[in-house]
Amino acid sequence: MQLRNLLPATSRTVRIAVGSTALVAVVGGTAAFTALDKDVTLDADGARTELSVFGGTVADVLESEGIEVGPHDIVAPSAGTEVADGTDIVVRYGRQLTLTLDGEQKTYWTTARTVDEALADLDVRADGARLSASRSQALGRDGLALDVVTPKNVVVVADGQERPVTTTAADVAALLAETGVSVRPGDEVSADTAARVTPDLRVQVVRVDRSQSTEQVAIAHGSRTERTDALYEGERKVVAQGVDGSKTVTFDDVFRDGVRVAHDAVGETVDVQPVEEVVQVGTKVKPAPAPAPAASSSSSGGGSVGGGVDSLNWSALAACESGGNPSIVSASGKYHGLYQFSVATWRSVGGSGLPSQASASEQTYRAKLLYQRAGAGQWPVCGKRL
Repeated sequence: MQLRNLLPATSRTVRIAVGSTALVAVVGGTAAFTALDKDVTLDADGARTELSVFGGTVADVLESEGIEVGPHDIVAPSAGTEVADGTDIVVRYGRQLTLTLDGEQKTYWTTARTVDEALADLDVRADGARLSASRSQALGRDGLALDVVTPKNVVVVADGQERPVTTTAADVAALLAETGVSVRPGDEVSADTAARVTPDLRVQVVRVDRSQSTEQVAIAHGSRTERTDALYEGERKVVAQGVDGSKTVTFDDVFRDGVRVAHDAVGETVDVQPVEEVVQVGTKVKPAPAPAPAASSSSSGGGSVGGGVDSLNWSALAACESGGNPSIVSASGKYHGLYQFSVATWRSVGGSGLPSQASASEQTYRAKLLYQRAGAGQWPVCGKRL
């Protein structure tokens, strides 16, 4: 540790006898007495004293001045050195410094007398640092606890902004306060707010907001089937049309920095009840198909079905539908013969094969059966000709 020469704090001139044996008589008179007298300077931690001593060592001078030296103190020259005329004796007291540097605590002994000198002696680079004591504060012999936070380059991300910051904040909470970023209950911070700030730290604050929202949601209607002998087997009839209902659903929403990340249903209220669809399904056994009448080229006549159906103007219907051609097929290939049967309708009244391949008499007979079952509506354009 380098010793420093400081300006005198006090000064006095003292003549003392050094050693265990006092001079009772001096042989040779005044000349001999003068030869044993030495002028020395004692610098005790900056307090300078001019002394006149009679021989002895540095330790004798310190003892005569009541100066006790501990294991952490420095004495120069060493205590066993014989003093001579003009000797400078320097004493520097050791001070215990408990230094917490960026959260890491160590204990040192130093002879520095101020905080600034101690930092220089310990080679602590504290330019721009935040200190818990003034740099000019004196270090007393009872020591000092010193907290030093050096500047660090960090990044704070919050509210859509990324801010590079040079800070001496000790922890994350102080850093956020320094940058004007408040953390609300529920917000997320990427680092523990009690954690110390380290170089190149990146702290991100995510704003978390919670709210509720509602949505109108459709309720699908159900369907129920009823069996009835009012319809033939294979026939179906909707007797109650189904109608969807609606309900209001309440959701708990969570937003992170304005982006919704959760949308959980927490309740609902039915606004309109759905109406169930009811469908009747026939159970009545279909009668056996009537035998086909004898072949005939005429579109009139055909097998008799009774009930006034036979007397309708079937020739006029055939002329309207097909021009009276029993073998004609529509351009789409879907409708056949005199009465432009579809294959499915033809087979529903007991026909087989293609209608356009059946005789005119059979086609007329099957048309009568169809009329008997469903009326003239089967021929929406030409049915009025009957």
